[in-house]
Amino acid sequence: MIEIRSCDGFDEMQACVQLQIETWGYDESDVTARKTFMLAQKIGGQVIGAFDSESGAESVRKLVGFAMSLPGIKRTQNGPQPYLHSHMLAVRTSHRNRGVGAQLKWEQRREALSRGIRRMEWTFDPLVISNAFLNIHRLGAISHAYLVDFYGVSSSRLQGGLPTDRLLAEWELDSPRVEAILARHPAAAQSIQDRIVVPAPIDRWKASESSRPKALAVQLENRQKFQVAFSRGLAVLGFSRDADGNGVFELGSPTQAETNDGSDFSTESKAF
Repeated sequence: MIEIRSCDGFDEMQACVQLQIETWGYDESDVTARKTFMLAQKIGGQVIGAFDSESGAESVRKLVGFAMSLPGIKRTQNGPQPYLHSHMLAVRTSHRNRGVGAQLKWEQRREALSRGIRRMEWTFDPLVISNAFLNIHRLGAISHAYLVDFYGVSSSRLQGGLPTDRLLAEWELDSPRVEAILARHPAAAQSIQDRIVVPAPIDRWKASESSRPKALAVQLENRQKFQVAFSRGLAVLGFSRDADGNGVFELGSPTQAETNDGSDFSTESKAF
């Protein structure tokens, strides 16, 4: 049984820090410290953990995943809008592919809506197929902003030394699109005007020095494709895997999905 709840106290916050290091392999220059987790929760953000029971003399709950978000304000045509920027989501290797990440995201949504916050955003690497599948297909986020080398040089082993290009995920928490996914209703038919493919072996290419140039070539080619598609007014509306395991971003008109009413992502997306 996995328990999803807000983290509490120094020990649980430190467990988040340790899981962060285990997941990304950051060195000291990139690690988000425990005090930042404490501060995020204090000022209206979230530090939500996934805990699993371990047998022993006493039942102990071990942190197996966490999601951390920070509060923000966005300018819209209707005035300032509060939102949450989800900065980190990590799941221990032993508990991946068991829906823990999705549970953490849905709890983020529930908690945010309980405070009247209707929007969340986060960045994700468009070369990581599993993350794109979760964010776009399983949660219903969309994207029409591509951030080039957003974090600069990263010590994360997952980055493989490549530029830290990111897509901005935009999650309208109470939109019909998201409500339908939560209720497991069939997805509405969408008119797809463009597709961008991520090769299935991309993670292996990134991890090996000899094949890393192939991964970089894919990143640069897809970067240009996203930028051209977004300049045409398209947005990422769907994500799927083909028969060979390649990831496929599906792009179409954002009028097919519920988006924010007036946020200028072209200027504000770089402020996070």
